[in-house]
Amino acid sequence: MASAIILLPFYSKLPVEIFGALSIYFSVSLLVQIFVTYSFDSSLYINFHDYKQDPKKLKAFISSAFIFILLLSLISGLTLAFLGNWIFTSLFKEEEILFYPFGLLSVATGIFQALLKVNNSLLQTQQKPVLFLWSNVLSFSLIAGLTIAGLFLFPESLWGPIVGKLIATLISAAWVLSFIFSQFGFHFNWRLLKTTFSFNNTSVVYQLQQWFINYYDRFFLLLFISIGSLGVYDLALKCMLAIEFVLTGLNSSFYPKVLGVVALQKEKHNTIETNRYYHGLTAVAMLLVSASIFVFPMVIEFVFTKPGYQQAIPILPFAAVIYLFRSMRLFVAFPYAALKYSRPLPIYYLVILLIKVGAMFILIRRFGAYGAIASTWISYVGEIVILYFGVRRKFTYKINIAKMIVAPLSLAILIMVAEPLLGVAYPYWVHGFYILVTGGILAWVFRNEIKVFQFIKNFK
Repeated sequence: MASAIILLPFYSKLPVEIFGALSIYFSVSLLVQIFVTYSFDSSLYINFHDYKQDPKKLKAFISSAFIFILLLSLISGLTLAFLGNWIFTSLFKEEEILFYPFGLLSVATGIFQALLKVNNSLLQTQQKPVLFLWSNVLSFSLIAGLTIAGLFLFPESLWGPIVGKLIATLISAAWVLSFIFSQFGFHFNWRLLKTTFSFNNTSVVYQLQQWFINYYDRFFLLLFISIGSLGVYDLALKCMLAIEFVLTGLNSSFYPKVLGVVALQKEKHNTIETNRYYHGLTAVAMLLVSASIFVFPMVIEFVFTKPGYQQAIPILPFAAVIYLFRSMRLFVAFPYAALKYSRPLPIYYLVILLIKVGAMFILIRRFGAYGAIASTWISYVGEIVILYFGVRRKFTYKINIAKMIVAPLSLAILIMVAEPLLGVAYPYWVHGFYILVTGGILAWVFRNEIKVFQFIKNFK
C-alpha cells in the first residue's frame, strides 16, 4: 500500500491516459493473484497448526501447496495467453488497453505476486518476524527501485512501470521458491491438499467478491468515460490510500486485543474497552479525511503538472468521504473473526456486490466518476447494515451512536453539501473549514474524555 503512495510522484511523468491504462493492468494482476493463490495464504495458517506436530506431513503439505500454485499458474497463464486477447477486445473499447504485451505481462506479475503473498502468510504463521521483515523490505525495494528506473528509462510509456514491477516480482518469487523447496523439499500429496479445498473454495469466492467490489468500477467506467478520465479517477483514489494505510495499521495494532477480549466471554458482546479502540479510530479517520482534502489538492497541483491530472482535484473530497465509513465497517466486521463465523460471508458479499453493481449501472451512466464514488458510498452503507444484522443472533452490539454514527455522518453531509456549492470557487477556505468543523465535532463528542485528561493533568 505504501508503494502505491510513494510512487505517485514518479507516476506523474506518465500522461494521464497511460496512468488510466496502468490502473486496469494492475487490477488484472491482482485478480490473477487472487485466483492463483487459491486462498492458500489463509489455509496454510490453519493446516500449519494442525500438522506442526508431524514434521513429515507438514513438509508434504506446504511443498504440495506451492507445487499446486505453480500448476495452477501454468494452466492460468496458458489459458489467458490464448483467450486473453479475446477477453480484452470484448471488454474494452479503448485502443490503449491491449492484452499483448501488457496484459500478458500483468498476468505474469499476478502469478509472481501470488507466490510472495503465500510465503508472507507462511512466515507469519512460522513466527519468523525478522525474515518476514527483510523479505518484504527486499521485495518493496525491488518494486520501487525498478519501477522508478523504468519510468526514467521509458518515460510516457507503460513499459517502465509494468516491466519494472514484473522483474521485481520475478526476482522475489524466485527467491521464495528456492527458500521453500530447500526448506520443505519436493512433495506432491493430492490427498493432503484435498482436505483443505472445502475451506479454500469458500475463501477464494469471498476474495473474488472483494476484488469485484473494490476494482470492477474501473472496468465499468471505461464503458462510459475515456481512458484519461479513468486515470483522473484512479489518481483521486490512490491519494486517499494514505488514509487507508493509517487506518489499517491502527486497526492491526489493536485487533488482536479486541479478539482476545471477546474470546474470554461466555456471552459475546463488545465492551467499553473494545469500543474505545473504534471510537479513536473514527476520530482519526475524520481528522485524516479533512486533512487529506486540504493537502492533496495542493500536492496534485504542484506535482502532477501534465495536462489532465488537475481534474482529479474536485473528485478528492468525495473520494475521501468513503473513509468516514471505514471504522464503522471494521467495527461491525470484527465479531465474524472473533466468532470464526465465516460461512455466511460469501452470501452476504454477493448481496453487497449486487448492490454496488446496481448502483454503478444507474449512477455511472449519468455522473461518470462521481457516480462510481457514490456507488461505493451506497455499497459501504449496505455492507455495514448487512454485517450488523447478519451476526446479531450470535453477538450483541452496544454502540455509542454519537461517536460512531452521528460524528462521521455529520462531516460527510457537510462535505457533500458544501463541496459542489463552494468547494470549487473557494477551495482553501472551504477545505480549511472542514478541519475546524472536524475539531469542533470531536471536541463535542469526546468532551467527557477531554475532561478526564484535564483532571489528570491538574491532579499531577
